[in-house]
Amino acid sequence: MLLTGAQIVMECLLEQGVDTVFGYPGGSVLNIYDALYEYKDKIRHIRTCHEQAAAHAADGWARSTGKTGVCIATSGPGATNLVTGIATAYMDSVPMVAITGNVTRDLLGLDSFQEVDITGITMPVTKHNYLVKDAGDLADTLRKAFLIAGSGRTGPVLVDIPKDVTAQKAEFTRMDAPAKMPWKHFPSDSSLACAAEMIKKSKKPFFYCGGGIISGEAENEAKEFAETIDAPVACSLMCQGGFDQSDARYLGMLGMHGTKASAEAMKNCDLFIAAGTRFSDRVLCNANLFGQHCKIIQIDIDPAEFGKNIEVDLKLKGDVKPVLGRLCGLLQPVKHSEWMARNMRCKKDYPLRQHCAAPGTVLPKDVLETLCSLTGGEAVIATEVGQHQMWAAQYYTFRRPRQFLSSGGLGTMGFG
Repeated sequence: MLLTGAQIVMECLLEQGVDTVFGYPGGSVLNIYDALYEYKDKIRHIRTCHEQAAAHAADGWARSTGKTGVCIATSGPGATNLVTGIATAYMDSVPMVAITGNVTRDLLGLDSFQEVDITGITMPVTKHNYLVKDAGDLADTLRKAFLIAGSGRTGPVLVDIPKDVTAQKAEFTRMDAPAKMPWKHFPSDSSLACAAEMIKKSKKPFFYCGGGIISGEAENEAKEFAETIDAPVACSLMCQGGFDQSDARYLGMLGMHGTKASAEAMKNCDLFIAAGTRFSDRVLCNANLFGQHCKIIQIDIDPAEFGKNIEVDLKLKGDVKPVLGRLCGLLQPVKHSEWMARNMRCKKDYPLRQHCAAPGTVLPKDVLETLCSLTGGEAVIATEVGQHQMWAAQYYTFRRPRQFLSSGGLGTMGFG
């Protein structure tokens, strides 16, 4: 069927299961907004007061639902206003498709009114970006954008569309279902066997979970793995709820904002297994001293993370969910009773504390713990950036994924 470029955008959004988008209108995206009105019964548009808020809202939508978030902005300053939100999603590996308008094709590259090279600007903070110069290319480009955003190490993709392309007509054929990445990443059998052997030899294993546990939907595998190897568990800021924090083996966060128990486990373990984490400086504190006394296994879908901040003994490139599942299949359940008892004692003896409140005041710790009690630990918590962000992570007991929405890597104030 023959559709305008703007209508093709709507049809592609529907193909991908998108029912909500966030944005702010402007001249270069007026055709897209006309199409949004035409499709208003199928796609809900939430207008924000600023384009940066649209990017953050799409990011939060993705974090809370597991779907790819979508935001829309006009050319020039509208597009540049998205950049901080796109960078926030990029740092935290959040799937997002940002759709921007641009000046008409005959004005590209002429320093036209409200023209910027948004694909060039966002190159360092997107997985990929596109400038679409023909409506006939729109459908395939948008399908690729969603595929890239939601595959592998997830992240943002930008699609820039000149205004006249959104008015241009082209043939469009609906697809029955969203395209799926046709492969999964697995480490070699020999690497898995080596990891299993290292785990079998370990007497004091320590399991560290990163945000990849949540984005990879591997919370059940993480729990099974921790129980199989009988290890204490710590989580990164981005993995709050990726491991049930009411589980006795959970020690808290590791690093600058972590617990004494997790620091002691790191200090005394003989094997450190990290899954879906990038070893932030907030966790390492001193990269030269981190893990000198133990062997380190790193599981990650992104090979760029191997050796980036610290050297590890074994690298397992792959989707964390099947990798943990296959490791469990290679291992027999064991008990490290003395090691676990030692960690449980430390957890009990050194809880996170705050100084006593002055008369007539309350401690943030008490507020968060009371909130957790009143909500049964089921609330979805969105935070700004600052000390309150850490209090929320430390004192609310997150029991499932996608309960904690916060800007971790970029630390973007205004996100919440």
